[in-house]
Amino acid sequence: MGRHREFDVDQALDAALGVFWHKGYEGASYTDLTQATGVERPGLYSAFGNKEALFLRALGRYYEHYLDFFPAAMDLPTSREVVEHILRRSIELNTRYPDHTGCLGIHGVLAASDDAEPIRQALIDARANGEALLRERLERAKTEGDLPQTANSAALAVYLLAVLHGMAVQAKAGFTRDVLELVVDQVLSTWPSNDTP
Repeated sequence: MGRHREFDVDQALDAALGVFWHKGYEGASYTDLTQATGVERPGLYSAFGNKEALFLRALGRYYEHYLDFFPAAMDLPTSREVVEHILRRSIELNTRYPDHTGCLGIHGVLAASDDAEPIRQALIDARANGEALLRERLERAKTEGDLPQTANSAALAVYLLAVLHGMAVQAKAGFTRDVLELVVDQVLSTWPSNDTP
């Protein structure tokens, strides 16, 4: 009969998430993971499988618990409110934790070996899903008359994600919340609307 697990799986997953968020997928060693979780390597294998499976579970938890504001923003009344909500909440998330700034989805595997290709692809797919969600919301804004018919929803979605990703990189590099707020103010000052002459 196997031994009963002697640790809280959710707590271990949260601890592993913090390691991956700080060091990225390849930068996180098993020593880092076992020290952070307090679980020896066999226990981690037993609970989560290999490092790749652990990262993917941590990534799912990250999207569920930390990026829940992104899909929630889609219900706001105007595209400008959607954009402002996403940008400002992203700043808050990217700067909230001094020991893991930036975004796990961006820093998880910016540069990777061939062995990390499944992780890189999972992150690409997640970003593509976010882009599609945003593009659909901006198309709805055009239909509702909130955005001009001349607005390019696909280009605006890509632009917003480029700003989000850039802010995550800058937060990792030490940009303060106040500086990133200036970026958001600039984006909002040029956001298209039917009120624009």
